[in-house]
Amino acid sequence: MPKNTKLRDRGRALAKNHKIALVGVATLGAVSLAFSAVPSGGQTTTIDAASAAPVTYSSERVKDVRASVTDQLAVASVKVEAIEAKKKAAVEAAAKKKAAAAQAAAAKKAAAERKAELVRQAKEAASRSAQRVQVQQVAAKATYANNLDGWIRQSLDIMKSKGIPGSYNGLHRNIMRESSGNPNAINNWDINAVNGVPSKGLLQVIPPTFKAYHVPGTSWNIYDPVANITAAANYAADKYGSIDNVFGAY
Repeated sequence: MPKNTKLRDRGRALAKNHKIALVGVATLGAVSLAFSAVPSGGQTTTIDAASAAPVTYSSERVKDVRASVTDQLAVASVKVEAIEAKKKAAVEAAAKKKAAAAQAAAAKKAAAERKAELVRQAKEAASRSAQRVQVQQVAAKATYANNLDGWIRQSLDIMKSKGIPGSYNGLHRNIMRESSGNPNAINNWDINAVNGVPSKGLLQVIPPTFKAYHVPGTSWNIYDPVANITAAANYAADKYGSIDNVFGAY
């Protein structure tokens, strides 16, 4: 009887395949045992191989992180310093502005006080001047008699205040020669009278001369004794140096 070689070959092939399958099952079982465990309570606990593996850190990565944190802290510190500096500058500017305003106010107040003081002094000076004028007027009325002596003395005081030279004797001598002491005297016969400008008053002054040499503060009336004397003395001082140098018609 011939041997069934096909069946024998098939059996060998099956046996070989079975061995491979068993090896695969065993491998899978080992893997399952490595990752799974069944406790007595019936609960299954799964262990992740990736989480069980040791963690490895890079030193370069840590350095980068540290550097980044340091930079952020430095930037934050600079910002804080800038804010503080800005606040300080604002406070200083406000203080300077306040000080400048106070200084300006003080200067304005001082200027106002100086102005008020000047006004006060001016008023006081004006008051004193008015008082002096009143005193002088009273003194003049009380001092000078309404006669030739009084007229000459009053004229001399006015002449002295105006810088016009002359003496009592020089005035008196010329007055007596020209008008004999008559303040209303008038010359209607000399050349001046012929020309229509007769000499008038104590010192026989013609109207144009009286007008030209009139002394401020005296009357514009040519017959006024004091006005006539001071105008004539002023004319004599201009033409002859002084009324004292006049001994004749002038």
